[in-house]
Amino acid sequence: MDLLNCKHLRFFGWNSVTCRCVVLLVIALGLRAVLIPKSSGLARIEHDNVVMIHNHSMSSNSKFGIRKLKFLEVPQIVWGLNNQKIAFARACLTARMLNRTLLMPSLSASLFYKELDLLQPISFDKIFQFKRFNSHCEGFVQLGRYSDLSNRTDVIELRKGSGRKWTVERDLDQLRQFSTDLYDGYEIIRIFGKNPFLWHDHWPIKDYAKVFECLALVDEISKEADRVITKIRERGRELNFALETVRYVAVHMRIEKDWMIHCKKLEQRSNISEICSSKEEIMERVGHIVGLKTPTVVYIAVADSLLEDNSILNGWKEGFVPFEKKKLGVVGIYKQYPYLIQSAIDYEVCLRADIFVGNSFSTFSSLIVLERTQKMITEGVTSSCTVDVRWPSYAYNILGESNGPHKWMTNMSSSNLQAISYGSNDVSC
Repeated sequence: MDLLNCKHLRFFGWNSVTCRCVVLLVIALGLRAVLIPKSSGLARIEHDNVVMIHNHSMSSNSKFGIRKLKFLEVPQIVWGLNNQKIAFARACLTARMLNRTLLMPSLSASLFYKELDLLQPISFDKIFQFKRFNSHCEGFVQLGRYSDLSNRTDVIELRKGSGRKWTVERDLDQLRQFSTDLYDGYEIIRIFGKNPFLWHDHWPIKDYAKVFECLALVDEISKEADRVITKIRERGRELNFALETVRYVAVHMRIEKDWMIHCKKLEQRSNISEICSSKEEIMERVGHIVGLKTPTVVYIAVADSLLEDNSILNGWKEGFVPFEKKKLGVVGIYKQYPYLIQSAIDYEVCLRADIFVGNSFSTFSSLIVLERTQKMITEGVTSSCTVDVRWPSYAYNILGESNGPHKWMTNMSSSNLQAISYGSNDVSC
């Protein structure tokens, strides 16, 4: 067949020279498509539907946002609410480093540390708002659904190392390797091995704070927290009818047996004496918060095992009226849900408190203070040390002004999350 024979195309009004030029152009484009491999930059751009600017730093991989057609899959996220939030954020930041969308992970509704077969998987979007997360974190991290996949078999496995020989440097080198062109053609990178909470940490606190800021409870759970807070404020109004807005103090009281055993060992190992606090010490220090007006309601966030211990309600300074779930009459709200949602409700009640007091070695307390610090920074406040501010937080395990608890604001310049993890004590003022 004569490819340059244009007699059949003369009815288009083309002359011989024009026709031959068009045919030669078509042939050239055809040869280009055959000879240039699909893994080249142009082919990858067309396939991924985004313009890629490669940059294998830990903080940013793309000028135009995270790719939506390349995915990262992680193991089920387990353990307590706070460990799961950290694990989720770490998975998000890993996906960000690889410039991929994180496939929506499965969380764990139950609390089992060893019996993994007893874990109750629960979808992320049953706890947190999926669309809001993507909207608020757009361009930073991205969540995807399994329905977004075009080929579930186009997978490369990334196996996380373990043991002492698997150092931070080796882990980082592995992630950098999987962010290269060699693995770019795979639709899914699937990470096998340890729970993301146990992965090495390569990201600054401010990156974690950004992820946490994008998380919001689904309406059903948020409304349950509203009900508890309404009950607290109603009790406060009963104490002082003249108050238009009732303020409340939330105290995360860590005095249960397993915690006291853990913190005593931690004090011995780290040679630090300001980790454990008795309930008497907590009550004493909360009662000396400078500038706190009384009467005031104190909501005690405490383990269910202590709800029958009436001693946590006795011994408070005059003007401080304590309530826990049982005395507040809200146990029924909590009991209709699994462990994870119960924790999420209590976390939200503490997060929204006018004043929060916790233990600086507790992950629960530390994450709340991190989020409250982020709220303060958003409002233009950079220090809570010398001025009255909204969202104040205190650490009762450290002695502060006038024998009260120490003012607490997360140091957002820290290079990793160690500053708010077990075994650390970073109170910035």
